[in-house]
Amino acid sequence: MKSASENALRAAYAECQRLASRHYENFPTASYLVPRDKRDALAATYAFARYADDVADEPDVENRLEKLADWRAKLAACYEGKFDHPVFLALRDSADRFRLSRENFENLLRAFESDVVVNRHSNFNSLLNYCTCSANPVGRLVLELFGYHDPHLFELSDNICTALQLTNFWQDVAIDFSRDRIYLPLEDMARFGYTLDDLRAGRCDQRWRELLAFEIARTRELFERGRSLPEEVQPKLRAQLRLTWLGGTSILSKVEAVSYDIFHRRPSLSKWDFLRLYLRARRAPLGATVAPAPTVSIPS
Repeated sequence: MKSASENALRAAYAECQRLASRHYENFPTASYLVPRDKRDALAATYAFARYADDVADEPDVENRLEKLADWRAKLAACYEGKFDHPVFLALRDSADRFRLSRENFENLLRAFESDVVVNRHSNFNSLLNYCTCSANPVGRLVLELFGYHDPHLFELSDNICTALQLTNFWQDVAIDFSRDRIYLPLEDMARFGYTLDDLRAGRCDQRWRELLAFEIARTRELFERGRSLPEEVQPKLRAQLRLTWLGGTSILSKVEAVSYDIFHRRPSLSKWDFLRLYLRARRAPLGATVAPAPTVSIPS
């Protein structure tokens, strides 16, 4: 018979798995790529972020900020060994086993709080500061999950994670605007003469194409700065990081392939794209020349 504390911990991780799988369509795939002994900790991290993300999207601003403050207090208590919520029971266990830094969770909460009160960014630096909290902690937590606490690796990871976040912004300009969120720096929109009225109308003209091409070039530069990361970590993590890098850069290519018209055709990766990139990630370092991946026949 297992002790009550062991049963409670199992139940807490089960709840985290349920929350993560319910909200993140790709969570089962992502967790499959992580070694079994780390999947529970990944689920706890997803569940922590998912709750806060849901709160940030609620309609009542004051209520959102109060709930996020309560979630922050629960995080602080968790790192002091106190918890009254299954997510934090699981998170405390994961933090102890893998030395997961509290700062990364704190930064994620700062990003969700920013989502409540900030829906425009005046310039690119403002956007990068947001990514420092919204995206970079995720990559650092993954590295910590695999035993890495190296500032050099963190820097490489930050470049990739920021690039991934920016890629998501460019991919979802129309969706974000429908929620009154604009991640395109206002300074850049003004530089290319593209207005809020143009964005509201979904105008894909030369001004728009030049604006998005400019943002994508910046994003590719960040991906390049992080390119070496997969080759500097253990094999168990290498293919996963290669796939992450390839997935992000492939989305940028898809945006370019539709002449930047993300208003009518949201670029995304199909399951066959994912399989092709996964095979490539398993076979060779990023940037290496490889033979074409085998053609996959789609069953009729």
